[in-house]
Amino acid sequence: MDKNKKIYVAGHCGMVGSAVWRGLKSKGYSNLIGKSSRELNLRNQKEVNDFYNLEKPEAVVDAAAKVGGILANKDYPYQFLMENMQIQNNLIDGAFKNSVEKFIFLGSSCIYPKFAPQPLKEDYLLTDSLEPTNECYALAKITGIKACESIKKQFGKDYVSLMPTNLYGYNDNFDLKSSHVIPAMIRKFHEAKVNNHNTVTLWGSGTVKREFLFVDDLATAVVHALENKLPGHLYNVGTGTDVTIKTLAKTIQKIIGHKGNIIWDSSKPDGTPRKLMDVSKIIAMGWRYKTELEQGLKKTYDWFLNNSHNHKENKLN
Repeated sequence: MDKNKKIYVAGHCGMVGSAVWRGLKSKGYSNLIGKSSRELNLRNQKEVNDFYNLEKPEAVVDAAAKVGGILANKDYPYQFLMENMQIQNNLIDGAFKNSVEKFIFLGSSCIYPKFAPQPLKEDYLLTDSLEPTNECYALAKITGIKACESIKKQFGKDYVSLMPTNLYGYNDNFDLKSSHVIPAMIRKFHEAKVNNHNTVTLWGSGTVKREFLFVDDLATAVVHALENKLPGHLYNVGTGTDVTIKTLAKTIQKIIGHKGNIIWDSSKPDGTPRKLMDVSKIIAMGWRYKTELEQGLKKTYDWFLNNSHNHKENKLN
């Protein structure tokens, strides 16, 4: 891929988008476009179409989304459904209408049925009911996948969807009201440590298993998809290994140096029992993750310590 090709990274200020931006820069791509939410409202179709008409990007990475943890998804289902559909529909349709040949759509492993066989294969999409706690977000992402698949099938354009497993890393959202499990744990254990190693209360039973991918490893998968024409339309991106939430908590507790107790509040929801990704398709295309979980957690905690002023809700950019 020409290093001077104009690439638009939607959501370049967020955790995923900023990682993609770093990944492209590190590979020598110099003609990158990024717009903050103040500069471009992705929920506004006219603004997005005007942007495409003006900038004429040759490739687009859609890393923009309204995201949050179990509580946020439970409390604001309409916003998670509607805002994500508005964002992705404007970006995908605008790219198609402006002859963008290459589009990378980023989703989430929550698109798969709650009780799908493990590990999750791409073929399991739409074979059963979804996890209720994030159903609206998942439905939005599924429509984005189907839009890209339809454009690829009907018009032959290189529109590909990458479905990462649970992500964490630099620029994560550490707001306890809307964060995912790793940043929430990092903040809870850190604050408990500095407050005389207070007891930490965590949601659920701790027995469910989750797979985690360092966000900069996802960025390498995005760059790989940009630099190669992948034959399929949907690829899982992950490590292919998972851990229990209890093991995750103990690992983070050790990294932070918290010496207090952990209480598991089993009255709170666990979510899907397991979400392990089958990543054999993308491995066959030449990509594999690099960062092991403990190494990635240490990097993330270091970033947290160096950005203590930034522990607020990570809004859409």
